[in-house]
Amino acid sequence: MKGLKLTKTSWLILSAGIFIVVLVGLGLTRSQQLEEQTKLEEELTLSTMRVDKIQVTQLRPQLDELQQRISESESQLNEARDRLRQTVVSVDVTDKLFVIAEYCGVELQNVNTSMISSRVIEGIDCYTTSITATFAGELPDIIDFIISLNDGYTTGYVQSTQISIPDESSDNEPTADIQMVVYSYKGN
Repeated sequence: MKGLKLTKTSWLILSAGIFIVVLVGLGLTRSQQLEEQTKLEEELTLSTMRVDKIQVTQLRPQLDELQQRISESESQLNEARDRLRQTVVSVDVTDKLFVIAEYCGVELQNVNTSMISSRVIEGIDCYTTSITATFAGELPDIIDFIISLNDGYTTGYVQSTQISIPDESSDNEPTADIQMVVYSYKGN
């Protein structure tokens, strides 16, 4: 079989047919791409609207709650700083100790205070002074005195207490030793 001979017109018709088939194929592909693009754009718009709606409606109460917590924390911090602004002077601290002892009906036998020192507590610069005291009295009065120390010094607390109760046959009163620390705000 020898080669097939085509005329110029046949070649032209054949080429035009192939060109039309390729052109139709490209047109169909482009049409499908445009449909898919439109569908994806609609889904994106819908998703964006949903996200915006969720963010506004669901996160708003959380944001309000967090802002309220922040303002409460700031007011508590300011209140704590105001309480710590009391100056720590050994004479004032000791005088207050005697006033509380008299109120509770115990007798102070020995009182020592440390030098005022600087200390950082939870990131806050403070002055501190330590108190060591020995006192005597009835057991209920001693317990009231220890509780009153924690209440009477708004910026101090009793670190340790040791109560000695004598034998029933002894005429001695119960005694107690305390160690406490009083703080004062050092900052502006």
